[in-house]
Amino acid sequence: MEAQLNSCRSMVENPCSACMPLGAILPFKGIRNAMVIIHGSQGCSTYMRRHLSEHYNEPIDVASSSINEKGTIYGGADNLKKGLDNLIKVYQPDLIGVLTTCLAETIGEDIEHNAAEYLAERGWANYPLVTVPTPGYGGSHSEGYFLAVKRVLEQLSDSTYKHNRLNLIVPNLSPADVREIKRIMDLMGLSYILFPDYSETLDSPFSHPYRKIAEGGTGLSDLKSMAGSAATIQMGVCVEDSISPGKFLESAFGVPLYTIPIPMGIEATDGFIKLLQELSGKKIPPVLERERGRLLDCMIDSHKYNAEGRAVIFGEPDLALAATRTCLENGISPQVVATGAHSRMLHMLVEQVVRGATETVAVLDESDFSGIRQIAKERSTNIAIGHSDGRYLTEREGIPLVRLGFPIHDRVGGQRLLSVGYTGTIMFLDRITNTLLEHKLNGYRQTMLNEYYSGASNGGAL
Repeated sequence: MEAQLNSCRSMVENPCSACMPLGAILPFKGIRNAMVIIHGSQGCSTYMRRHLSEHYNEPIDVASSSINEKGTIYGGADNLKKGLDNLIKVYQPDLIGVLTTCLAETIGEDIEHNAAEYLAERGWANYPLVTVPTPGYGGSHSEGYFLAVKRVLEQLSDSTYKHNRLNLIVPNLSPADVREIKRIMDLMGLSYILFPDYSETLDSPFSHPYRKIAEGGTGLSDLKSMAGSAATIQMGVCVEDSISPGKFLESAFGVPLYTIPIPMGIEATDGFIKLLQELSGKKIPPVLERERGRLLDCMIDSHKYNAEGRAVIFGEPDLALAATRTCLENGISPQVVATGAHSRMLHMLVEQVVRGATETVAVLDESDFSGIRQIAKERSTNIAIGHSDGRYLTEREGIPLVRLGFPIHDRVGGQRLLSVGYTGTIMFLDRITNTLLEHKLNGYRQTMLNEYYSGASNGGAL
């Protein structure tokens, strides 16, 4: 099996990703008592709030500088300062992320200068105001996510904090996935700083009275001390060095970096736990060994059904790669692997994991669903794995969709989908197997009937 890279199209129809500032919001939701303001038009922040709220089923507060026609011509600095004043008055956050949009970047807004000027005018020299340039045309939501994580560390890191804890940087996973990763770290008896930690803030328990900012997240003191950690584990092998938070900590402060794939599937989860064992010198607890055994049992139970699977996999680069590896482990044949982000690493890594198989895999970079749909149809795929924008594959081609990643807007519980670790992989494989079985059982009678009449018309025995 080989990976064939298909060049991106000159025109995008129904994109396979969201915009850069939307992804950059998420890391700030993983910081304790933090808020975000979008420097741009009111419509941009409204769209992002709705998009995030529909996935996480939580109230997502995002402020806006509300640049109008006047601000577009004369500059939006005054709007930004007024917006920051109102945000601080209402929410009293410990940190604010300032993100830009297409409008702010196109008219040449210098948010670093605006932020510094604002703090000087208010006499708040040490207030953490983190600026992130995120025009919608600058990249996908995946790239915005990692750029925001890097910018937080660039502007807050302090190497005077020396300690023996590990840094753990996670990509855009579900809150349930983040909780599972924390559970594994705790079972291994490790002391760590996880960033961003939105395991509670984007999947918070019901509470009364209502809190404007949900409890949870990585604290400011922990963020500052990440420059003095013993090592960094970054889940994200497709992340470019230019936006890699772990690479920044390594180059700026000498923190050793271990880059690993998302621990999904048996090989990747084994690798994650083995790395934790090597860094800590501790034994693997029996509970994780039992969970690994259950995953093996799950794979034995389901591989005979999954061997009929021909998958089209799409989403953020690292999650698409993780799903591809997991499918290959259980006999599912990936036919198309696609991402809407710019990620040449995805092609190289898919080529490595599919080596030795019998069929080629089409890898799509900066793709849209028009292109994904066309190739998925040509390759006779019978299952799709990715976020809910791929429902068009079901509606137009009859390919059933197993939902994974962000966003999930047509189902409830996207924030609670567990797919990582041994336990999460079991749940993920069960979702795939049951979808394949349902699709087969719903149509097998018609298939048999078609084959019967086809044989009869060709002179076969009735």
